[in-house]
Amino acid sequence: MRLIRIYCRSLAMLSSEARLTVVLVVANALIGAVTLAEPVLFGRVVDALAKGGLAFDIIAAWAGLGLFGILGSVFVAVFADRLAHRQRLAAMSAAFERSIALPASYLSEHGAGAVIRTIMAGSDNLFQIWLAFMREQVAAVISIVLLVPTAIYMNWQMATALTLLAGLYCGLNVLVVYKTTDQQSLVEDYHVSVAGRVGDVIGNVMIVQSFSRIANESAALRQMMASLLAAQYPVLTWWGILTVLTRAASTITMIAIFAIGSVLQASGKSSVGEIVSFVAFAGLLIAKLEQLSGFVTRIFLQAPTLQSFFSLCDAPLSIIEANDALPLNAVQGRVEYRAVSFRYDTGSPGVADLSFTAETGQTVALVGPTGSGKSTTLALLQRLRDPDSGQILIDGHDIRQITLRSLRQAIAVVFQEAGLFNRSISDNIRIGRPEASDAEMEQAARLAEALEFITSKPAGFATLAGERGATLSGGERQRIAIARAILKNAPILILDEATSALDTETEAKIKRALDTLRAGRTTFIIAHRLSTVADADLILVFDNGRIVERGDFQTLREQRGLFARLVEAGGFTEPKQQPNAKPQFRFMDQQDDTSVAD
Repeated sequence: MRLIRIYCRSLAMLSSEARLTVVLVVANALIGAVTLAEPVLFGRVVDALAKGGLAFDIIAAWAGLGLFGILGSVFVAVFADRLAHRQRLAAMSAAFERSIALPASYLSEHGAGAVIRTIMAGSDNLFQIWLAFMREQVAAVISIVLLVPTAIYMNWQMATALTLLAGLYCGLNVLVVYKTTDQQSLVEDYHVSVAGRVGDVIGNVMIVQSFSRIANESAALRQMMASLLAAQYPVLTWWGILTVLTRAASTITMIAIFAIGSVLQASGKSSVGEIVSFVAFAGLLIAKLEQLSGFVTRIFLQAPTLQSFFSLCDAPLSIIEANDALPLNAVQGRVEYRAVSFRYDTGSPGVADLSFTAETGQTVALVGPTGSGKSTTLALLQRLRDPDSGQILIDGHDIRQITLRSLRQAIAVVFQEAGLFNRSISDNIRIGRPEASDAEMEQAARLAEALEFITSKPAGFATLAGERGATLSGGERQRIAIARAILKNAPILILDEATSALDTETEAKIKRALDTLRAGRTTFIIAHRLSTVADADLILVFDNGRIVERGDFQTLREQRGLFARLVEAGGFTEPKQQPNAKPQFRFMDQQDDTSVAD
């Protein structure tokens, strides 16, 4: 039943081109009927010749049907291929769109390598099913369905041998499927694990090389592959035995037809032409049964992969846009949290009873120990997750009643990891606003203090950033991320530890760029270095998912609470200030190990 459900769902995906699919199926059915007519005509030609006749009329009919079959096969082959290729790309695209719309936790749980394999292998398997269905299976089924009654009508004794052959094929296939279903599911689990392991290792290849893990990781992968083969061999053995048994049955059937036909012909109950027709019937039946048996084998082996593909397509989206959602226009940037609470499905604490307001243009800093809820708070603002209770409002509008596109267009984010694509620097900056002109892009790079290093590169803005920005330094990656946010020109800004793990000189450049970016925007800062939030209008101190303190830097420092303890742990001093400069704070020992981030 599971195989049937998977097969039916696979075919249902062709519904977007239902008319062409039906035409191809009908054409394939006619080809199957023509194929069946050929053995009958062959036998009649033999009988006519044996009686001394010319049989030109039968030969002409045979030639006409043959020509129709050839033309029909060409039509089906060409258009079925095109249809299957289109649908394969459509399925791949749909699965890709689904995967990037799913919550980040889905990819974290399943692994990027496994998801990529599911998309690629699943769409490839669907292509094979569709192509086989339109080009082979319908014709094979029609031939078998029409062959048995035709054979019985011509000679029931020889038809009995064909019927037994068909029954034996079906019985053996059912037996092998029953014996190997669970084992093949285990094989697919191993395939997914191997793909996930490969993706994990390649994604961390620098760590592998730095810690001399090449031999270890290779050995671990070989062990996983050995386990995969240990699970695969019993399945292959069963299907190999099936092939031998069905071939043996085919040979026995052919011999039986000759034996029965000889006896019948000797007694005058059958003609030589009938025997020839039944031998051709047997050859045709064997070919079609082997064709269907091969397909059953493939669908059986592909079933776990297709099940994973459909599971990906069916994975629930954590964020669903309301049917009556409205676009957010002319955003001012006032953000309000009203008694917002959220808890993870795993049971891990999230945030509880958050209530605060960020006025237009204000800078709000979120600080606190690791896992205290800072990142979760701002993920809720972007609707990467939805709160279990409470409301988040932008300019007085509940964000759950706002279209996701307009909400996220109103927010620019600079992450701790720049998040660059393996594309040109210009492409990476334009992610903020693809339609931006070259002049606007250059201005954004200038404001991000990135223009100088970009233009110093041989290819300038056309320079490839490399995978995850591997060809650039940490400071360069971060300034490109800032340029991207500047170009987006969103009224709300999130700085998620944007100056973490940078040297002092680079941090100074990035801080100037961030100050430019923050101007006139409602800004939320998650702090790793408390010095980056010293001039915030409002500092929210988180602990165990709750806001335990709030106020400006000096007020919180004088309260001698959690914030003051974090400051003391970092060892802040007040450096000499330039005239009219805002107070700045830095770590005395220049170390950045005091982690207070999520």
